[in-house]
Amino acid sequence: MNILVIGSGGREHSILKKLSESKKVSRLYCLPGNAGTSELAENIGSQFMAQDKLIEFVKNNSIDLTVIGPEQPLIEGYADRFIKEGLNVFGPESKAAVIEGSKAFSKDLMHKYNIPTANYKNFTDYDQAKEYLSKQTVPIVIKVSGIAAGKGAIVCLTREEAEKTLKSMMVDKEFGEAGDEVVIEEFLTGEEASIFAVSDGNYYKILPTAQDHKAIFDGDKGPNTGGMGSYSPAPIINDELMEDIQKSIIAPTFDAMKSENRTYKGVLFVGLMITGEGPKVIEYNCRFGDPETQVILPKYDGDLAELLMEAATSKFTGNEILPAKNEHYLCLVLASGGYPSSYVKGYTIDGLDRRDENTSVIHAGTKVENEKIVTSGGRVLGIVSRGNTLKEAKERSYNFADQIKFKDKYCRNDIGDKGINRYDNK
Repeated sequence: MNILVIGSGGREHSILKKLSESKKVSRLYCLPGNAGTSELAENIGSQFMAQDKLIEFVKNNSIDLTVIGPEQPLIEGYADRFIKEGLNVFGPESKAAVIEGSKAFSKDLMHKYNIPTANYKNFTDYDQAKEYLSKQTVPIVIKVSGIAAGKGAIVCLTREEAEKTLKSMMVDKEFGEAGDEVVIEEFLTGEEASIFAVSDGNYYKILPTAQDHKAIFDGDKGPNTGGMGSYSPAPIINDELMEDIQKSIIAPTFDAMKSENRTYKGVLFVGLMITGEGPKVIEYNCRFGDPETQVILPKYDGDLAELLMEAATSKFTGNEILPAKNEHYLCLVLASGGYPSSYVKGYTIDGLDRRDENTSVIHAGTKVENEKIVTSGGRVLGIVSRGNTLKEAKERSYNFADQIKFKDKYCRNDIGDKGINRYDNK
C-alpha cells in the first residue's frame, strides 16, 4: 500500500512510525509533515492542502489510503470529498466529525441517549449564560463549543474566575468563533483516562488505554495545554471497568450516531472521568489524541496499516479489544518556554542524534532550517520510552530527555506519577 498521512504533529509522526513497521506498506507520504516525519515519509508541500490539489495528488501518486490526522480537515469535510471521489480515507465524514466540532452537539447527544456525562447547559446568549452561572456552585467547568486545540475547557475554582472566563469566551472572543456557543457543566471528581475505538461503521475495535496530562504545571496545575505527556496502559481501567465502558459508553455512542444518520467511521477518542458513580464522558474527539497516540500505537500489538484499511473499507467482522504488548509506554513532552501562551520559535535542537533501543523521539513542533532542526511549535518533541514497569519507562524517558537541548526547553517533572502510585498501592 501507498499511504498518505495528513498533519504535522507528534500524532502524525507516531502514526507514520507504526505504519512503517507494516510489511503491507510500500511508500509513505506526509502532508505537510515535520522534521521527524521526513525520516519515514516523503513530506509533501502545503500547497497540496486545498481539497482539489489534494485529490489530484492522491490520484496521480496511486495512494491506496489517506489517513487524516487533525480534527480541522475532518470537520471541514475532507473525508466526504474522498468518499465522493471513490478514494479510501480513514476519518469520519463531517456530519460525524461534529461530535468534536460542537461540544454542544455531543452533550445533547449524550443526554438524548442516556450516555453518562456531567450535568450541563448550552448557551449562545452571554447574559443568559451569566445569569445561569450566578446560580451554580464552584468549581465549575466552562467550555467553548467549537474546536480550540485542546485549550477551550477551563476549570474555574472561584466564582470570580468563572465570570471572567465566560466573558473572555463569549464577549472578548479569546477563542474566536469557537466561543459563539459555550457549555457550562458540573465539575466531575475522579481520575481521567482515554479510550480509542476504531470503527468501520458497523463494528469497533478498542486500542490500548492511555492517560494524558493536560495541565502545564506539575500536580495538574495551571492552564490546559494540548497535552504534556501520557502513558499506556492506564492502570485505573481494569477488565471489569472496560466492559462497563463498552456497554454504557462506546456501543451506545456508535448506535446513537447511526440513529442520528451520522454513521461513524474512523477513530473515536473518548475522554473519560472515572468517578465514584462510574465512568462518565468528559468529551469526544473525532481523531487520534496527542500525546496519547505516541504511547497507544507502540503498545498495540498489530498491523496498523491493515487495521486502518479494514476500517476505511468496512471489513471488520465483530467488536473486540485489540491485542497489546506487555510493556509500559510513557511519552514526555518537551515544550517551548511560555507554552501554552506566547513562545519563541526557531531555536536549534541538539542531541537528536542519540540512539536508544528503548526510546523513540517523536517530532511535533520541529522543522529543518539551514540544514539544522529547529523548534517551530509549542510542543516540540515527545520522548517515548518502554519499560517492564511504568516507573522504568518514566526513568528512561527523563534520562533521555536530559540529553536533548534547546533554549527555554520546558517539561513537567511528574508525568506518569499518578499511574506509578496506583501500581505501588495495589
